Amino acid sequence: MKILRTIAATRRFRSQARGRVVLVPTMGALHAGHAALIRRARSLAGMAGSVVVSIFVNPTQFGPKEDLSRYPRPVSQDQTLCASLGADAIFHPPAGEMYRADFSTWVHEECVSGGLCGASRPGHFRGVTTVVLKLFTIVQPDVAVFGLKDFQQCAVIARMVRDLDLPVRLVFAPTVRERDGLALSSRNAFLAPEERAETPSLRRGLLAARAAFLAGEGSAAKLVRIVRGEISRSARVDYIEAVDSATLQPVRETKHGDTIALAAFFGRTRLIDNIQLR
Repeated sequence: MKILRTIAATRRFRSQARGRVVLVPTMGALHAGHAALIRRARSLAGMAGSVVVSIFVNPTQFGPKEDLSRYPRPVSQDQTLCASLGADAIFHPPAGEMYRADFSTWVHEECVSGGLCGASRPGHFRGVTTVVLKLFTIVQPDVAVFGLKDFQQCAVIARMVRDLDLPVRLVFAPTVRERDGLALSSRNAFLAPEERAETPSLRRGLLAARAAFLAGEGSAAKLVRIVRGEISRSARVDYIEAVDSATLQPVRETKHGDTIALAAFFGRTRLIDNIQLR
């Protein structure tokens, strides 16, 4: 497995690759959810293709009061996991390789990025779209694999690929969870034991709302209240919204295929989750 630290080295790797190249973009601190994405990438690449895992803690998607400095960076552990899963290369650049000191060009999606996390984290998705486009132009993958835990991120990237006619096939993989329902996330490591004990209430609320929907309840407001009623009182809810899965616009009456998405703080740790109503 190659460790690629520069754009030039990554482009050389790509020029020599044979078969399908599949990219798994990550910020490192890899867990079982990432492992599932890498396995999916390996199956998509086949024996003749190549799997590239990018590990880059992207500073431009963090706000000034967010956890960039605290974000875990277990590089050796991540490399060992990637090698064990059959990755062919890791693209692990320093920030200066990705962003020059006078960097001034951004990608801004203006429709599906505005609500949900986009409303509470201004500038976040500008950083996401910019770095993902850079990764696509550097690695030039045939396929890129993302996890649906980051539901809005998937929608934003899909819109960017569509609107800019990028020659990349997107694959969105299901959320991987702990046995108690908590969605796997690198940020889970920040949770204190007493906070971690309360986090399954997020999944509990989403499942209760879906059960009510399947039993005939269509009011988005009532479904949101069901979710909120299940979430631990120790949590600080950022948002709970029922949205159209394609446009991410809020809905008043839900239909099959709509999504309920949420974000909540447990202590200083912000967690997100979602569920489709189907």
